[in-house]
Amino acid sequence: MKDLSNKPLPKLPHRLVDSHKGNYGRALLVGGSVGMAGAMGLAGKSTLRSGAGLVTLAIPERIQQVVAGFDPCYMTLGLVGSDDGFLGPISLLEIPEEVLKKTDVFALGPGLGCNEETRRVVEQLYRTIASPLVVDADGLNCLAHYPELLANPPGPRVLTPHPGEFLRLALAVDPDWDTALEAGSGDVHHRSRAAAWLVSHDPSGQTTIVLKGAGTVIAQTNQVATNGTGNPGMATGGSGDVLTGVITGLLAQGLSPWEAARLGTHVHGLAGDLATNQLGQISLVASDLVEFLPVAFQSCQPREENP
Repeated sequence: MKDLSNKPLPKLPHRLVDSHKGNYGRALLVGGSVGMAGAMGLAGKSTLRSGAGLVTLAIPERIQQVVAGFDPCYMTLGLVGSDDGFLGPISLLEIPEEVLKKTDVFALGPGLGCNEETRRVVEQLYRTIASPLVVDADGLNCLAHYPELLANPPGPRVLTPHPGEFLRLALAVDPDWDTALEAGSGDVHHRSRAAAWLVSHDPSGQTTIVLKGAGTVIAQTNQVATNGTGNPGMATGGSGDVLTGVITGLLAQGLSPWEAARLGTHVHGLAGDLATNQLGQISLVASDLVEFLPVAFQSCQPREENP
């Protein structure tokens, strides 16, 4: 497996003077539940800050007003869900067909919860969506109940587990998985081997793993890279939701899963470093990452010029 950590970071193309919002992709994020509205707010705002043209959040209607209030720049789609405030299996049927057809990239998991109904939502989306799909948080915990779906998905998949979520997925795939690979250790070699092992269970080569932690590892068939940005101040609730949005926004603009994962983890960590320089590690919160994304993007993208 080639280590591409030292390869130049991917770049987003210059924006043409006559472009419009449709040129930069339509993203649909699915998740949220009562008590977890903020996760979708963070994911939606970071998708916007990462350049997606149109962003829609599909959420239980019980939290629609709350989520809509976080930012006026994304759209919300309220779904009936279940009585206890989670998305239910009927929810996907409520998403208009024209919305599904026009969506360029999907994301699944922030604030979703993991019960029988939400597991069925995850199963349906993962099994049927042919567009790129980013899966995080409880989307991954639900996916662990359907490990067979990891093999030969119908479209590109970017899975962004932290070590605990990775362990649940790994043991679901193989109860005898060698935990000596230590996905959560500080040893980058061990973490890279662990991510590569999980990637190998998709023979179609459509799965990208982003194993989060100190030195986040990005793995795809026959290639791996380690991210060098970020700091301990980012160990706070909601940081992963922001990363989901960043990668989703980059995919919406046409980057490949590998490119979006590499650039996304770098920018996400850099935003954390920039925020820490001003706020310190102790006081850093996930919403600070969203606020520092613009400067992070400016520091690693070519100067914007109209050709």
